[in-house]
Amino acid sequence: MEDVAARAGVSRALVSLVMRDSPKVSDHRRRAVLAAAKELGYRPHAMARSLASRTSNIVGVMVSDLHNAFFADVVEAMDTAAQQSGLELILNTGHRSAARERTALSSLLAFRPGGIILLSPVLAAAAIRDAAAQCPVVLVSRASSVAAVDTVNDDGETGTALAVDHLVALGHRRIVHFDGGAAPTAAARRRGYISAMRRNGLEPMVIASEHTDEAGLAAVRSLLTVFSPAHFPTALVCGNDFNAVGAMSALHEAGLRVPQDVSVVGYDNSSLAALRQVALTTVDQPRAEIGRLVVEALTERLRGERAEPVRRRVPPSLVIRSTTAPPTD
Repeated sequence: MEDVAARAGVSRALVSLVMRDSPKVSDHRRRAVLAAAKELGYRPHAMARSLASRTSNIVGVMVSDLHNAFFADVVEAMDTAAQQSGLELILNTGHRSAARERTALSSLLAFRPGGIILLSPVLAAAAIRDAAAQCPVVLVSRASSVAAVDTVNDDGETGTALAVDHLVALGHRRIVHFDGGAAPTAAARRRGYISAMRRNGLEPMVIASEHTDEAGLAAVRSLLTVFSPAHFPTALVCGNDFNAVGAMSALHEAGLRVPQDVSVVGYDNSSLAALRQVALTTVDQPRAEIGRLVVEALTERLRGERAEPVRRRVPPSLVIRSTTAPPTD
């Protein structure tokens, strides 16, 4: 900034005003400063600027799994909302590992961001609480009771209940749920499945799995070792869309047709589910609405508009496509 000031023939303070887009600078001097900055190849250092002003428009975003298209859709919606609010997102991932997530979160905090957004983290609650002591934190797809943390979630219990009720209405009775393992959303989805099965007078059956296609493959293969073809489940409620795609691949591998032999329901309504070749019946989480609500919650904190936490819960809905049909037996 000293070099830019010398080249433009102005004070360093005036250069600072120009770089912060202050309206207090005349057009003539603004043009001179910007021309000098361009000649020297100068760009403001975002981290240094936030340290100097004690404010930051940088928002750190940690995604638990970059392979999951649902998170990509949410981040895209957040980015649109952030630009409208004058915020910049920086992104990293924890690869669904608590240890990796701690490192990723530390890296984001090193930027002294205005806030942090964590998408379905598996971090310990203490690590999230410590981060919230440094800047506002918003959690997506995970609950929290910490006053300094805002949350945006869908109603997972209602979502899987919608899936079960749809399958029961088609005539299915042998309906199995592939669990999401350690994922923060798994418990609510499992509760919704079990409750809906019992409400319909059916015996629930939960298979341990994870929110990955590999886990969906493995879960179907484990079922094939337990059930004979005559008693094989006629429908699967999978933990998420990726899990469902893996399950369908294993069914195809075993010579079972979807939906003629086995109906499959996913969860998230990611862009993957909507592909014509997949056409997956799935529970929709409104990704654009979630992204907008996340940035809205963070912006309210940054502007000092409130101190109390918000707990946003968006209602899910069922999107019926080609992977569900009445059972043939």
